[in-house]
Amino acid sequence: MTEQTAGGPRPDTGKVALVTGGSRGIGYGIAEALVARGDRVCITGRNEAALKEAVERLGADRAMGVAGKAHDPDHQAAAVERVMAAYGRVDHLVNNAGTNPVFGPMAELDLAVARKVFETNVISALGFAQRTWAAWQQEHGGTIVNVASIAGLSASPFIGAYGMSKAAMINLTQQLAHEFAPKVRVNAVAPAVVKTKFAVALYEGREEEAAARYPMGRLGAPEDVAGAARFLTSDDAGWITGQTLTVDGGLFLNAGVE
Repeated sequence: MTEQTAGGPRPDTGKVALVTGGSRGIGYGIAEALVARGDRVCITGRNEAALKEAVERLGADRAMGVAGKAHDPDHQAAAVERVMAAYGRVDHLVNNAGTNPVFGPMAELDLAVARKVFETNVISALGFAQRTWAAWQQEHGGTIVNVASIAGLSASPFIGAYGMSKAAMINLTQQLAHEFAPKVRVNAVAPAVVKTKFAVALYEGREEEAAARYPMGRLGAPEDVAGAARFLTSDDAGWITGQTLTVDGGLFLNAGVE
């Protein structure tokens, strides 16, 4: 199916994606890649103004936004209900919304903050997965992509709570892949440092030094992760489920090497 535009046919897959945390950074990059492929997309985010601006950039004919906090069950329900009302289906779920409000040693970690990290990064992903499963995917199939992190694959000094949550998300990916098969394929992507506002504290003022650790010679960009997510939500990945695709510019090749 295609739509005719002034510039010629516009791709239209007939598929619909829900991307959480999609108003900026990695989430927006993924939404942009899926819209370019021909999907319609619903993005979520906390800031209504930023969400509106993102929808305008994506194209109001192909995108919609639902504002709210990812860990809020009412927001989860509203997002899924609104995308079903607008588009009648939700083929792909991308759990990208996340937070990392603390930087420091685990011995001093505020447990209330740790709970907040898990609520936003893990429990919300499960909540959205449950709701998209019930609304569409259980009967019709689809895909889920969880945005994890290389912080979930090894020790991550000073961002331990974040790393713990991303390790949990990787295991959640495996659990859902097992339970939702064969209807739904569930995979994760695990990026290294990507140049976004979310990760700016990890490279600001020292980008050249930070990039020197990567065999590819640069930090990641949102489109690097978007390409991986686009692949995992495509038919080309039709026999892939329960996997975590590391998108790290080769950083782990240097593990243990000084």
